[in-house]
Amino acid sequence: MKQHEMFAGAKWVCAGEYTQINPDIPDPAGLPHFPILRGHFTAEGVKKATLRVLGLGFFHCYINGREVTKDQFLPLSTDFEPRRNCPSGEVVTDHRIYVPEYDVTELVRDGENVIAVWFGGGWYTFGREGYGYPKAIYRLMLEDESGKVTDVCSSLADRIGPSPVKTYNFANFNSFESRDDNGFDYAAFGADFDDSTWPFAKTAAVPETRYYITDCPPDRTERVLPVTVIRDEGTAKTYDCGINVSGYPVLHTCGKPGDVVTVRFSEERNEDGSLSEPYTYGSYFRYVCDGTERTITPMFQWFAFRYLRVEGPASASGVSVVRADVPVTSTFKSDSDLLNWFYETYINTQKNNMHAGIPSDCPHIERRGYTGDGELTCHAAMDILGAQAFYRKWIDDISDCQDTMTGHVQYTAPYLQSGGGPGAWGCAIVEVPYLYWKHYGDAEPMTRMYRQMLRYFDYLEEHSLNDLVVSDKPGEWCLGDWCAPEAVALPAPFVNNYYYVKSLLRAKEIAAVIGRQKDIPAFDEKIRVRKEAMTAAYFNTWDGNFIGGLQGANAFAVDIGIGDARTYANMVNYYKRIGHFDTGICGTDLVTRVLFEHGDAELAVALLTSTHPVSFDGMRRAGATTIWENWPGAVWERSHDHPMFGSPAAYLFDYLLGITQKPGTVAYRELIIRPMPVKALDRVSGSRTLPGGVVSAAYERHDGQIEARVTIPEGVSAVFEYAGTVTPLSTGENVLTLTE
Repeated sequence: MKQHEMFAGAKWVCAGEYTQINPDIPDPAGLPHFPILRGHFTAEGVKKATLRVLGLGFFHCYINGREVTKDQFLPLSTDFEPRRNCPSGEVVTDHRIYVPEYDVTELVRDGENVIAVWFGGGWYTFGREGYGYPKAIYRLMLEDESGKVTDVCSSLADRIGPSPVKTYNFANFNSFESRDDNGFDYAAFGADFDDSTWPFAKTAAVPETRYYITDCPPDRTERVLPVTVIRDEGTAKTYDCGINVSGYPVLHTCGKPGDVVTVRFSEERNEDGSLSEPYTYGSYFRYVCDGTERTITPMFQWFAFRYLRVEGPASASGVSVVRADVPVTSTFKSDSDLLNWFYETYINTQKNNMHAGIPSDCPHIERRGYTGDGELTCHAAMDILGAQAFYRKWIDDISDCQDTMTGHVQYTAPYLQSGGGPGAWGCAIVEVPYLYWKHYGDAEPMTRMYRQMLRYFDYLEEHSLNDLVVSDKPGEWCLGDWCAPEAVALPAPFVNNYYYVKSLLRAKEIAAVIGRQKDIPAFDEKIRVRKEAMTAAYFNTWDGNFIGGLQGANAFAVDIGIGDARTYANMVNYYKRIGHFDTGICGTDLVTRVLFEHGDAELAVALLTSTHPVSFDGMRRAGATTIWENWPGAVWERSHDHPMFGSPAAYLFDYLLGITQKPGTVAYRELIIRPMPVKALDRVSGSRTLPGGVVSAAYERHDGQIEARVTIPEGVSAVFEYAGTVTPLSTGENVLTLTE
């Protein structure tokens, strides 16, 4: 929608006459970065009241002192509007802003009313790449018994004043929020507050953008975890909430006016119970007391932590887990404690990284929607979570951020200056819409973005030498794989060409579905040429290996059909010999999937459950409750809350339980249940919620036989495949006896 369609006569307003952040110039004196906008209106006989509201960056909205919603960290993060030379030298495809809409009938009363919008911070004002200073707009539609609708809109007649949030940094290291309640009257959110001394709102710049009603799950408080004191220093206490979470503490303050409460956060602790400094990342929350006992939380900031240290006159009563309202729609259980840990830990990590409509890399240091991390993990997220609306929104972010001039796809969506590469990152423009179609049966995003995919293929051709992708945008990174336990051994062109070929193979399927069959011969030719180039550059004819078989190199080759019969055999022998992953984020996913696809489930499970120090077990033994950015003992270490190594969680369902769909079908309308029992596991069970309903599968080994139980929802066609035998399945529970 255009602005007048969404907001009628409402005006964008702000606290001062500024439109663009310039970090080299001090902020205009006296202009709050977290203002409160107050609008007065009269209502009589309202049958229905509907509110559309935005505050940029994040906002809280109140009518007559009551908060409109429990949703948090809205609006969703997008490429809101054009920025000056950002990305540098590019013109991105589109801009959009998602508008929350609420039924507020119960909050509006006959007579005088006040709407208050408290706004600021978030991605919108973030550093040099921010869009501008905070601004707000609202439209309240009041419908009476006769059906007549009266608009109440933000205007220059609204008053605007300062809030208790004084200083703030949203992303990267040293994220914080600082709040001072002295001199602030919380009646400012209600109707009885006298705002006559507040200045009138000023005109804010109108964004060049398109508006959409929000349909992506917002952030909400999922639960409140109890905390335990693990270190008491008298004036400071350190607490443990049990697991790494994203959210914030619930604090009870009891200080005198001017007393300061400081809360610091960490993923890890030292043996004496103190916070482990490298895992604090400089994050903190500061509160200046006004002498009133209060229960408080940060208002515009989430943190990622397990441990928190509260210094000053306050105590923590719990920790609010805040993240996107995306449900877990699967179950998994086995007699391997490590696989159970892996499944649960992936869920916790992935959900910690779902905020403001973005699947992020980490919820504390960068918080960005890296296309590489998101591409790798979206299949697992779609298998395990109810994430359709969430990924539909993020696909549009990927689309919006493509450069219209060169076809370049950004390393993050929405765009912020970041690192990545043209393969595992940029090819998300093909992979994520493709997997979305396969999971949910919705071809619209990939159909609409097909020309953008072709444009990205042109970009990859332009950045190739001797038919290998050898470069990316000048001045940017050109990664291949990432975060191997030792230095990445795979040449970036090898990895990037693999992703180009994989994307071309996806494009063939897409072309056949959307009526672009004429494009397929050209895709076939490019695939042939690229495979030959990879073989010529990286295949050892004397032993059948690619790059010595290191870090999953042979898995990359086998997956796109290059090498010879020795290549896969070499891969199997190599991983049997070393007994653990030596791979980066891409190779770990590929090695696991290729082994399962070729029937070597025993080895795939052995790697997933390896007790070598470089392993998921190494993370678990170190006390991890979220997946780390790097393997234990890697050459460098940072975040302990990254989902990217969790991508093999999908294969617990796709292969171990065998919940798959018939080739050539989508949305799991025709199921093939093809389990892979392994000797290391006597019991495995799980379920997934598919578009057609809940399907469950389980097997249990006893007395030399395997009993399999499969439940199929009504209206879904399914067969069971095992040892070359195909058995039709009926609606409801099916029990089968298998002989190994």
